[in-house]
Amino acid sequence: INYRLSQHAIFPAQIEDCKAAVRWLRANAGKYRLDPDRFGAWGASAGGHLVALVGTSGDVKEFDVGENLGVSGRVQAVCDWFGPTDMVQMSKFPGPMKHDAPESPESLLVGGPIQENLAKAAKANPITYVSKDDPPFLIMHGDKDPLVPLNQSELLEAALKKAEVEVQLHVVPGAGHGFGGAENQGLVSKFFAKHLKK
Repeated sequence: INYRLSQHAIFPAQIEDCKAAVRWLRANAGKYRLDPDRFGAWGASAGGHLVALVGTSGDVKEFDVGENLGVSGRVQAVCDWFGPTDMVQMSKFPGPMKHDAPESPESLLVGGPIQENLAKAAKANPITYVSKDDPPFLIMHGDKDPLVPLNQSELLEAALKKAEVEVQLHVVPGAGHGFGGAENQGLVSKFFAKHLKK
């Protein structure tokens, strides 16, 4: 699915678009021969942030705007590859990116410097909405990621565990901001097969 980027619209436009797409797919499931009860979401980096938010905000009506409002925007499984979560915490870890700068991706997303927009940052944080009825999560993150610190995935994992949501964090040794390979792809395939196949 696609969504508006921060240069076109600030948050929550992105999650509104994602949830609208899920609702559209579910509303048109019969036409496209989809199983409306078995939707999974998988994204990397900014996409990882959004799939995590789709997963934890299933019961958040605030983000439901547009068409097909009578249809659920929930998904049944989430695979988050190195997505940001608590963006206020990102600058606490050394790296080449200045996360608190006004021109950082995080600041552009919320429409101003991230540390001066704490309420908006909290609204964009998937952890804010974690609850026990969230779908299972597979989180994957490289331990050498220079752009999104590993702690972002660790914070999400901890919050999901606390809520007793099924979650697995797989740290990819030596990987930076992006990875592939048969082993990592296989983990994703097995995860979605376990939770989505009949």
